[in-house]
Amino acid sequence: MTPEDSNALLARHHLGHAGAPLESASRVVVCLHGRGATAADILGIAGAIGLGDIAYLAPQARGGAWYPRPFMEPLDANEPDLSAALDRIAAILADLDAAGIGADKVVIAGFSQGACLSLEFAARHPGWVAAVLGFSGGLIGPSVEGREETGRLDGLPVFIGCSERDPFIPAVRVRETIAHYKARGAAVTAVLYPEPGHTINMDEIGRARALLQGLAG
Repeated sequence: MTPEDSNALLARHHLGHAGAPLESASRVVVCLHGRGATAADILGIAGAIGLGDIAYLAPQARGGAWYPRPFMEPLDANEPDLSAALDRIAAILADLDAAGIGADKVVIAGFSQGACLSLEFAARHPGWVAAVLGFSGGLIGPSVEGREETGRLDGLPVFIGCSERDPFIPAVRVRETIAHYKARGAAVTAVLYPEPGHTINMDEIGRARALLQGLAG
């Protein structure tokens, strides 16, 4: 990939960018912002994690939200926006793959609504990413039971961090999400923090850094 190709890909998908140049990055982290936030906001994790060989890319949700309703409402309540958001991620990853940056080099990460979307995408698309970082999120929909996905996620590194008393993400849904990923073979590291709040704390940043450093290749 040339710098010109990189710039064209970023422009085609309207992606914010931080960290290493896309054409020379050892790995790419696709970052999804939370409700009411921006691509620039979530790209702040690039400096916090501090690994200079990684490129961080972030799309911007129209109107600042990937889907309109709370994440545990019936799926239809968040359509067609939810499907459009998932399709947008798929298009970005497909273009990265076509440019020579395959699934083994791509991590998906998000905070809050973006974490829910990241975890939902990876659950629905086995083999599309090398790891998942979910900061304050869980699988989308009124229940985790009875989901249709059957594909294995064997060995997929997943980090999920959330406050036990997050005002927007019930701890029970975080635990259900952890159980779902583990049942499908993912290698899940999860922490429910006793401190209240809805943010990304420094312990989560450290664990995300360690996960990224531990990826092979």
